Amino acid sequence: MKEYQQLINGKYVNSQSGEWIEVENPFTGKIVSRVPKGDNRDAETALQAAKGAQDAWVARTASDRASYLKKMAEVIRKNRIELAQILVAEQAKVLPLAQVEVDFTADYFDYYAGWARIYEGEIINSDRPNENIFLFRKPIGVVVGICPWNFPFFVMARKVAPSLLTGCTIVLKPSSLTPNTTLAFAKMIDGIGLPDGVVNFVTGGGKTMGKYLVESPLTDMVTLTGSVEAGQEIITSSAKNVTKVSLELGGKAPAIVFEDADLDIAVKSIVASRVIFSGQVCNCAERVYVHKNVLDKFLEKFTAAMQEVTYGDPLAKHTPDMSSQIDKNQLDKIDAMVVKAKEEGAQVLTGGKKADTPSGYFYEPTVLAGCTQDMEIVRKEVFGPVIPVLTFSEYDEAIALANDCEYGLTSSIFTKNINTALKAVKDLKFGETYVNRENFEAMQGFHAGWRKSGIGGADGKHGLMEYLQTHVAYIQF
Repeated sequence: MKEYQQLINGKYVNSQSGEWIEVENPFTGKIVSRVPKGDNRDAETALQAAKGAQDAWVARTASDRASYLKKMAEVIRKNRIELAQILVAEQAKVLPLAQVEVDFTADYFDYYAGWARIYEGEIINSDRPNENIFLFRKPIGVVVGICPWNFPFFVMARKVAPSLLTGCTIVLKPSSLTPNTTLAFAKMIDGIGLPDGVVNFVTGGGKTMGKYLVESPLTDMVTLTGSVEAGQEIITSSAKNVTKVSLELGGKAPAIVFEDADLDIAVKSIVASRVIFSGQVCNCAERVYVHKNVLDKFLEKFTAAMQEVTYGDPLAKHTPDMSSQIDKNQLDKIDAMVVKAKEEGAQVLTGGKKADTPSGYFYEPTVLAGCTQDMEIVRKEVFGPVIPVLTFSEYDEAIALANDCEYGLTSSIFTKNINTALKAVKDLKFGETYVNRENFEAMQGFHAGWRKSGIGGADGKHGLMEYLQTHVAYIQF
């Protein structure tokens, strides 16, 4: 069985607790590795290392710091096959999608390296004749990054790349369910010459080590990708020191299919947005609103498409569309929500139960019709290959139903009318809207949610600014 170590202050170490976390392959049910079960002592050592390294790191030029991001991208590309296989083994992501994640992660490091000579401050006009006002952008300091289990490698880069580029140092904690790829990468960057303490990778429980990292006065910013509940705990824990937080939380993305939509495009896009990584993606389409005049035709096409979705071995020669849920708890949660939906009157058009497979935590691709807005399946995040379908009569009704939600991450619309599309983009209260395409963001965009979907965001120029704070100087001469 493979053993991984933490990276703290340039050294690869086990936990001072002497304890371990076992990592399960969700498809086979076998333990594939163990990682250190870090405790508060490990967290403190990592934070002290990050704090101690930050002044020297920010003293370097941005282009010098960017050179290390480029080296990280090179390391990933050199080891892309191995990293993808590790990712498959720890989370049952189908191999092609795992390879996309690995390759996208390398591109992400290169993308942010390109910002070294671009991000800038400002010169502001003064009311005084002999004065200049300069606005400088400076690193926020020591960052704590807490990663999810669904895209653990990419989200690692989403936090590490902008941190390092701006002059911050970071302590990053991957999910205990999927730490392997991140820790393998930590070992692979051993030879790139990164100064000790600039990047630290630790492993441990969210309610123990994670809580300690967030509450520490050494922490200047916390960036979390995770559930709403985890985000709420972060906000509470960060309050004592008034620590900045940047949170990407859950979603309940609506997809609106207008009467004039190309139904084939709508069906293809919504299915792709629902079953990617077995529905375990926060920006997945989670509920569909279809105009009453095309409802029957849409349901016929959509149900047929969901019935064609394949699932199985993530390493199979003929790759399935999706594989196992991450663990039994997630599988049981999905099933409980579907059972409740059926009790409340939802009609199962396909799927509707746990899959009968010899191994793995599989749930059948599921379409639920006859749903109403008050159902739990419509209001709460499922995080699985299940989608409820509702209907509407008028534009205003569709927008009102879509916006009637405690989340506000992503949304999508399908129409051939540019006026309808632009009006809907204006009226929808979500951080992202996709028009006539699947839900998948670009690294140069800005991935940010409204309401309970988060605070702040990631990617692009605005994601970079999350890691910077302003310093205004008034210079009179």
